[in-house]
Amino acid sequence: MTNVMGGSTTIIPMINLEATLLCGDMEEQQQPSGGPHFVGKKDELIAEKRSFRTLEGRDILIIHHQDVFYAIDSYCYHNGGLLQNGDIEEIDGKMCIICPNHKYKITLAEGEGIYKAKHPKENPPVARWFSKGLKQRVHTVTESNGDVYVKLSNDKSMIDSDYYQGEKGKVAREAAEASRKKSEADADR
Repeated sequence: MTNVMGGSTTIIPMINLEATLLCGDMEEQQQPSGGPHFVGKKDELIAEKRSFRTLEGRDILIIHHQDVFYAIDSYCYHNGGLLQNGDIEEIDGKMCIICPNHKYKITLAEGEGIYKAKHPKENPPVARWFSKGLKQRVHTVTESNGDVYVKLSNDKSMIDSDYYQGEKGKVAREAAEASRKKSEADADR
């Protein structure tokens, strides 16, 4: 298989989880655990630009931006915000998605959290981009004969975005969304 950029496939660590594939309007399909999982036709995913899928019980956002496909966990590592509506910008030479809730910046290719700050020991202090490290789980996307596949990360270490994929994270996401809606309703009064 070749990746969507036409080169050889870059392997990113994978997780072996269990479940089924839910592809938007597609019928539910049993897929082998560990993938790769068929997520759609290349032309359809390009037209959609952003697509939500559930693979082996994990909610994934598939993004097509500037001729490249990316797959990341759908919920922001910070507070579980839905990344699907986040802006995409190039920051410090890296394509990033910006969480619409709290403006956290996440690199699409690596899942690195980045922030801008001034180093206190520099004179004069200059604002620079710094890394928070790996925060958002990313997954491998490949394309073959017009079909696009995602293979889930098999990195066994805990990554911050993992929390929002579990039951406690689901409860936290729902509470945060209810709080956000209440704040909006109070502001409209």
